[in-house]
Amino acid sequence: MQTNSEITAPTPRIRDIANAFRVTGWASFWIQLGLLAVSSIALLFATTGQNFAEGAITGLGIGIFWGVCGIVLLGFALFLALRYTQIANRLLGQDAKIRPKKADTIRLLQIGLMASLAGILLSLFGAGSAVGVLVAKTVSQPPGVAITDPNKIVRALDVFVVVANICGVTGHYVGTVAALWLLKRVPD
Repeated sequence: MQTNSEITAPTPRIRDIANAFRVTGWASFWIQLGLLAVSSIALLFATTGQNFAEGAITGLGIGIFWGVCGIVLLGFALFLALRYTQIANRLLGQDAKIRPKKADTIRLLQIGLMASLAGILLSLFGAGSAVGVLVAKTVSQPPGVAITDPNKIVRALDVFVVVANICGVTGHYVGTVAALWLLKRVPD
């Protein structure tokens, strides 16, 4: 049985913080989920399209690798966005014992920030390498001459690798902004 000292209503300040965690967590979750889906589908098109292409496709494998790494980290950031909503629910609880400690909350936000920043870096590696390959293919073509080497043609499927990585960067940016916003909302 609980005593009266264990059951306390959250203060208005804690309710405001919980509301910020709830709204930011859900907004971040849904935006990142949409960008994760777009990024995954774009990479799926790029990889399956390469299997049906005639001849070997050179150079884009590293962009796909970094894109997959970025997607994995975006999935982790998605999990952290759900954790933000769980923190909001625990903050609004009547039992003071289940409320998260400030240090634990700040640590979770720092992990989310680091994961999102690392994801931005990995996705930028993927986008940069894919753009580099596409620019090299484009520049290697002599103007006004028919292309005889199919490996030097920039195909629409090649651009999907860039799209996937840019969507990954955007998703991680959303996670970074959410973590920074929530870190600012936690009182000193």
